[in-house]
Amino acid sequence: MRLLLLNPNTSAAMTAAIAAAAREVAAPGTEIVARQPSFGPASIEGHFDDAFGAAGVAEQARLAAGEGFDATVIACFGDPGVDAAREVLAGPVLGVAEAAFHAAAMLATGFSVVTTMTRTCVIAERLVQRYGFERVCRGIHGTDIPVLDLEAAGEALVDTLEAAARRALAADRSEAVVLGCAGMAGLAATLQARLGVPVVDGVAAAVKFAEALAALGLKTPKTGDYASPRSKPWAGWAAGFGV
Repeated sequence: MRLLLLNPNTSAAMTAAIAAAAREVAAPGTEIVARQPSFGPASIEGHFDDAFGAAGVAEQARLAAGEGFDATVIACFGDPGVDAAREVLAGPVLGVAEAAFHAAAMLATGFSVVTTMTRTCVIAERLVQRYGFERVCRGIHGTDIPVLDLEAAGEALVDTLEAAARRALAADRSEAVVLGCAGMAGLAATLQARLGVPVVDGVAAAVKFAEALAALGLKTPKTGDYASPRSKPWAGWAAGFGV
């Protein structure tokens, strides 16, 4: 099985770290191919960044369309470009936020999201509403940790996340924590051991769900709104993507 892992930002170090975390949980025989856009921000920390991240996902999905990947994981908690990638790619396309919400809801009656910048909480809130988890997600908590700081996550950063998670669990009366950034993928096991509750990393959850869906032979339907994009003229740097 071949899974495409798309990091919507352009940090090569983060792409490598996310890929390493994905390979740790992947089944034997699953190949993880990690890529990132050729343009866009080094990290996604707001709506403007998110728009370019989505365009970068669309770019990479289009380039990968003929390579026969069994499934694709979009490794950013904003799930940018998921719908666009579903139009272009045949196999299942999973965003890490959607996968994490599903996993947490299967484990606990209520979960809290602990994320990076507080300003991105509204993006997570909208995803909770889109995916229908309003009754299960009891709170979304920012830590104001810059995304790129996760590339070298030292003990102080882990302590900050642990403290934020403890406050969230108490304030929300929840029983599980969802990590609100793909860059936190390598920290889930440590935080779970410290907190004593399920800590869900969306990258790991998405990889396992993607493997399961692909193994079942399930693909994205092409008869409705996820039908392949219509051919039309495109202009500028994106001129080659209209065919």
